[in-house]
Amino acid sequence: MRVGILSYPMLFQREGGLQIQVRETVAALNRLMPVPGRPLQVGLVDVNYDRLADYDLIHVFSAINGNFRIVEMAHELGLPVVLSPLLSPGWNRAAVRRAELADRLAGRLTDWMVQTSYAQTRRALHLSTLVLALGEAEREAIAQGFGVADDKIRVLPNGVNPHFFTANGDLFRRETGIAGPFVLMVGSISPYKNQLGLALALAGSALPVVLIGHAPRHELPYLQQLLALPNVTWLGSLEHVDPLLASAYHAAAVVALPSQGEVLPLSVLEALAAGTPVVMTAQSALDLPDSAFALRKVHWEDGAAQRLAIEQLAAQPPERARVQALVEQFSWDRVAGQIAECYFQLHAASAPAGRRHAV
Repeated sequence: MRVGILSYPMLFQREGGLQIQVRETVAALNRLMPVPGRPLQVGLVDVNYDRLADYDLIHVFSAINGNFRIVEMAHELGLPVVLSPLLSPGWNRAAVRRAELADRLAGRLTDWMVQTSYAQTRRALHLSTLVLALGEAEREAIAQGFGVADDKIRVLPNGVNPHFFTANGDLFRRETGIAGPFVLMVGSISPYKNQLGLALALAGSALPVVLIGHAPRHELPYLQQLLALPNVTWLGSLEHVDPLLASAYHAAAVVALPSQGEVLPLSVLEALAAGTPVVMTAQSALDLPDSAFALRKVHWEDGAAQRLAIEQLAAQPPERARVQALVEQFSWDRVAGQIAECYFQLHAASAPAGRRHAV
């Protein structure tokens, strides 16, 4: 079976969680041990040269940025489509009512020449054969926010690269000269990620803030606001495979992610894999049972609650091995095996015999 992976055209012009998810998923799927009678070849589709009709199944990552057109084309060709929509858990019934109202207004005002992103996302979800959610909160958002049947949704989380479990903070301390306890935040510099809110919440505390992440040109004024604060250090962006990133997670007293919303943030999983406790936004699909000793969720605008949670975890850090145990099951290879099983089930159920490829 030949599987094509797609997302929006500009995907790899930047670096972030989605890019890492796509790369790691493709690599892990191609590492799977071959099963007799079930050949599997997975690769990124080059839309300038490849045709969707040459594949047996299409897997689309992200339901926004015009990706509904990919789903439409694959559906038209009769190909099974797996969609990883990466939707915010904020899609509840109230949000849906507002989105539907906005969609109707936009349609009427433009004689139905304009569609909202909500309408496009809903179309992608409904035309897909199978939808993969990263957690129960995202599954709930897909079902309640977009009316997708429960039996069409599977919950499969992200994985964690093994090198985060063996990280050591010595490299970070040696390279940066930052020796004392600090709070680390990894993510692109933007008001949505809320680095400024975190820095202001910790103003005057004994814990400085260290930021790692790309600063887009249009966010440079926001970055300047951050750098004007005496408790903030920005180290720029680091490649996901850079040993300094894993070392930073291990060296930090606490990792924070007080953004306005997250699906299943890799930075949180990676921090826990390094044995470091985390304070993150409550608006997230991540749900780890019995994790409150190392993972605290607070509202993104509640700076006082963020500071309290961070200071408590820094003052009484949990045992690293116990923190790591929270995410030890998050393996890219394990997730890839589950995704591959979904592929084979869909292919057997819906792909015409004449379209099946031998690899």
